Amino acid sequence: MSVKGRPYPKAQADAPLVVFDFDHTLYDGDSGGHLVAWLVRRHWWRWLLALLIAPVCAPMIAFLPTRRRGIGAFMWVGTIGLHRRRDLDHWIDRYVAAHREAIRARLLPTGLAALHRHRAAGDRVVVATGAPPALARAILAFVAHEDVPVVGTEVGRRCGAIVATRHCHHAMKLTMLREAGFGGPIAAAYSDSRADLPLLHAAQRPVVVNPKPSAVAEFRRVLPPGTPILNWGCRRRAGEPVAPAR
Repeated sequence: MSVKGRPYPKAQADAPLVVFDFDHTLYDGDSGGHLVAWLVRRHWWRWLLALLIAPVCAPMIAFLPTRRRGIGAFMWVGTIGLHRRRDLDHWIDRYVAAHREAIRARLLPTGLAALHRHRAAGDRVVVATGAPPALARAILAFVAHEDVPVVGTEVGRRCGAIVATRHCHHAMKLTMLREAGFGGPIAAAYSDSRADLPLLHAAQRPVVVNPKPSAVAEFRRVLPPGTPILNWGCRRRAGEPVAPAR
């Protein structure tokens, strides 16, 4: 890809490493949750099954320790009958193609501009997300025309469906980055989530973007003094507003 019609400079192996979260950082919302909701709505019986498990599983999504299990239950409903990971990739491509404009409206121009600046500077840029990497990759490539590498939650077949087998979350995100070849010092990291505190602590320059208002005090307490806490355009989120780049 290019910036202003020119190719991005090739990032060298020793270039600064910059890590972006995806949801609520480059994308306004929960991209995986939006995909799962669409997968569930494909058939009436999936919708009915989702309603049956909702009293138990929906409240789990509201709390960080149980959130993965709650989302996983609905993903199981949405993918019953899929046999291979590439079957899910097929449905992800269909979802992104069918919702291109709605997804484009959720991408945050200020976040994408920050990503552009790092790529133009020759930094090694990677997106690390709790969503399936195929989803973030499809959104960035098909909608935003960005070809950055993505590290995300691993999925596989279990119990007759495609579900998360290893979640790219909390300290595991650092492990999965290293395994994907993005080890060494992290020059900068951008995230909205307290779940990414291990990533933010590991970064030489942590940047909090679009945090929940209830999380701001904790970020200020545990991160280095002067850590930027910014809002890149997420409504109902906190942070110092940053005007979109023109």
